[in-house]
Amino acid sequence: MWEKLKRRIWEWRGVVIAVPNVTFIVIALRLSGLLQSLELIALDQLFILRPQEAIDNRIVIVEINEQDITNQKMWPISDAVLTKLLQKIQQQKPRAIGLDIYRNLVVNPGHQGLVKLFESTPNLIGIEKVLESTDSFLVQPSPILKKLQKVGGNDLPTDGDGKIRRGFLYFYLSQEDYRQSLSLKLALLYLKAEGITEQAATTNPKYLQLGRGIFPRFRANDGGYVRENAGSYQILLNYRGSRHKFVTVSLTDVLENRVKADLMLGKIVLIGSTAESLRDSFFTPYSSKVFAAPERMTGITIHANLTSQILSSAIDGRPQIQSWSEAQEWLWILLWSTIGSILSWQQRHNIYLITVSVFIAAIALISCCFLAFLAGWWIPLVPPILVLAGSTITIIQYIAHSATNMQKTFGRYLTDEVVTNLIETPSGLKLGGERRKVTTLVSDVRGFSAISEEYPPEQVVEILNLYLEVMTDVINQYKGTINDFMGDGILVMFGAPISREDDSQRAIACAVAMQLAMEKVNKKNQQMNLPILEMGIGINTGEVVAGNIGSQKRAEYTVIGSHVNLAARIESYSVGGQILISEHSWEDANIDLRIDSQFQVEPKGVKHSVMLYEIGGIGGKYNLYLPKVDEDIEILSEELAIEFIVLHGKHADGHLLPGTLVGLSNNGAQLRYKYDLELLTNIKLKLLTETAIFTEEPDIYAKVMKKFDVPENHFLIRFTGIPPQGLKRLRKVRQGLG
Repeated sequence: MWEKLKRRIWEWRGVVIAVPNVTFIVIALRLSGLLQSLELIALDQLFILRPQEAIDNRIVIVEINEQDITNQKMWPISDAVLTKLLQKIQQQKPRAIGLDIYRNLVVNPGHQGLVKLFESTPNLIGIEKVLESTDSFLVQPSPILKKLQKVGGNDLPTDGDGKIRRGFLYFYLSQEDYRQSLSLKLALLYLKAEGITEQAATTNPKYLQLGRGIFPRFRANDGGYVRENAGSYQILLNYRGSRHKFVTVSLTDVLENRVKADLMLGKIVLIGSTAESLRDSFFTPYSSKVFAAPERMTGITIHANLTSQILSSAIDGRPQIQSWSEAQEWLWILLWSTIGSILSWQQRHNIYLITVSVFIAAIALISCCFLAFLAGWWIPLVPPILVLAGSTITIIQYIAHSATNMQKTFGRYLTDEVVTNLIETPSGLKLGGERRKVTTLVSDVRGFSAISEEYPPEQVVEILNLYLEVMTDVINQYKGTINDFMGDGILVMFGAPISREDDSQRAIACAVAMQLAMEKVNKKNQQMNLPILEMGIGINTGEVVAGNIGSQKRAEYTVIGSHVNLAARIESYSVGGQILISEHSWEDANIDLRIDSQFQVEPKGVKHSVMLYEIGGIGGKYNLYLPKVDEDIEILSEELAIEFIVLHGKHADGHLLPGTLVGLSNNGAQLRYKYDLELLTNIKLKLLTETAIFTEEPDIYAKVMKKFDVPENHFLIRFTGIPPQGLKRLRKVRQGLG
């Protein structure tokens, strides 16, 4: 069970890593308040995108605009004019009148008449500024209206960006002193005629209930707010819209009887200024239009919206704007973090599908939030968008990081190009192959088997790693793909998985560079008292099948075909320091090459003979050349008796043959044998000296390179593997000490 769980966790490791981390970071940002401004802007857009609501005919706004002030030739308007206005409004028998104009200590002609009107109008509500702040002061109401308790507060709570998104129902000045807002007083007067009065909500006694409407009290962390001032009794404003959502007439229209006689009958009438010069306007959610200049909303219109909100909720059941608890919001954020992570992880091999999937998820998220807002719920939008994007970015970064680590790890076994092809192309992991022209390079260290027998395994590995490290650097420099390390041999592809026009040229240049790099390898070997190494290389070009070969559980990217086998055959004909290429590679390269020799061979399994070229260098942009091989034979004063065995592949035929070495060079010897030997025959020889009685002479490996016409039965052999003791012995012989 535990193993199965661990396997599942590993399969979904990206999701397991991304979800908690991204969710924690976004929630932490939210709790710090850094996302509040973004969430409030998102709320504004929901208001703007919401379908237009019908005009609320229960409210009439009597505005005092710039033209009205010009007509009256004074501000504030006189008590006589205000008295006349109120009398005309009262004649239409409205249910409530809200006077959103401060009238406190003003004494002018007509004042006594206004006082009498205040006393005789029970449904008239004046205003006062209840709360004091750093940039505003208390404003006392009309003494008469205050005495009659016909005053409501007109304060509006402002958010940090200067916008009005909340409204007051009650102002709590002390435990026993509380005031009602202008909008609530007006709404209560209207609802009283409908038989609706204040009562505590059964679901929560701390909430006000009016008819069908329950008004949840704003809390400091509701919606996108973080530690906002939630003093007194506030609610989130559920705007109906701008001033066009209410019947509006001007002061002059009323005074000059240019309104219908029953326009205000049974309605709430709000009187207030809309003149630009009076600066009684505020920013609201509707000020956040993207492609338009921000517009302000007058204070009287905001009060009309709040009044309409109370009436619509109590009578029509229009929902309030509510929000989830913090725990619910965190789960919501976690959900979208999970969705983003799963979508990205499932499509992790295709950035296009990731983009499309996450985009569709984002559209779905916005749609959910918008539909919820239409139903009266303000649920987080910005945090889920951030976790959606954040989880996607985290998954992509994790994949990129994993790919980098994978490339570093598997780059030790495969070339960067193969690893990149496997990581970035999911189809590159499928079994199968395709036909393509590939130049195959096969290299092998001469006499490594003898070295392995001579040295302990730890030193053999050290020798091999040093050699392979240098060769790998050279191969990567020429953009070769190392297909396999075969012990001391290397199989390199040029043209798979990426094909280039100069594949055969780079293969030959790489082979020359590898032979030149052997000097670096042997210098290090000498410093560590390790044996000198020699390497043979064979190259062939032809059509092969390249692709993933194996099973679903284990496969490798490789090349197969007769031309790969031929490259290995060609390598077997080479000696240390030699590069042999086929006529196919010579023709395909089409570049200036130094040909040191050429000969025909009949490789096993090949129906026709093949012309091989020994490469001493390559011109053109590569300009790499090997030093000439010293084939000068020094004739020995005394012939050196040997015994040798002919090797077939890696096996000996078992017959010991007598022979003598009549001359030596740095790389080979002149062998006399009474019978004929085929060219390129591999032999294993042993020196027969006086010391052989007391010590066992080491085996020396060589290849027959040439048959001399004169003297007869003399052959040029090149050493392909000499153990250190054998090398010392031959040096002594050349120095006349044998």
